[in-house]
Amino acid sequence: MTDLNRPARLNRTLLVLIGLVLLAVGGFALGTHFGRIPLLDPDATLVPGTAMPPGWVWYAVAGVAVVVGLLALRWLIAQPVRKPKSHTWRFDQEAGQTALAASTAVEPFTAEVATYPGVHAAHATLGGSQDAPVLAVVLSAEQDGDVAAIRERITEEGLPRLRQALDLTELPMTIEFRFTAKAGSRIQ
Repeated sequence: MTDLNRPARLNRTLLVLIGLVLLAVGGFALGTHFGRIPLLDPDATLVPGTAMPPGWVWYAVAGVAVVVGLLALRWLIAQPVRKPKSHTWRFDQEAGQTALAASTAVEPFTAEVATYPGVHAAHATLGGSQDAPVLAVVLSAEQDGDVAAIRERITEEGLPRLRQALDLTELPMTIEFRFTAKAGSRIQ
């Protein structure tokens, strides 16, 4: 099964690298300022002289800025939640062939899961091929919802029904829980 949350891993890696670089630069600047690192004189000017740099420096700075801008743009593009690619399933029968969109196949499943206690909303994507399907479920749970009970009910009731409806022996599933600010209904 492919990793469904590649952008999160990329974000963590880049944030750790950027944080380490910023800590090193900040430590170097503080050490130099207080004279702990004798590599640079704290009273010296930042750049020698007042002459303008050569023309190639401006092109190099512009090139680096464009590369950094494109990397930042690529990072932003990678942020939307990735869902597994969905296909149209085809069932061959004696009387002909039936085509079923994967999104249509999971609609009853999501409607059922949305009625479970503690679930505010449910979304599911059936991805992969018929030979190697994968189900990605995103649930908005209420603040006081019992996440373990919701997961147990899905694996014991909802998922077996979906597997039976699709005539699958196995259906790997990932569940992502998101919590809503709305509280569940309370008995008074």
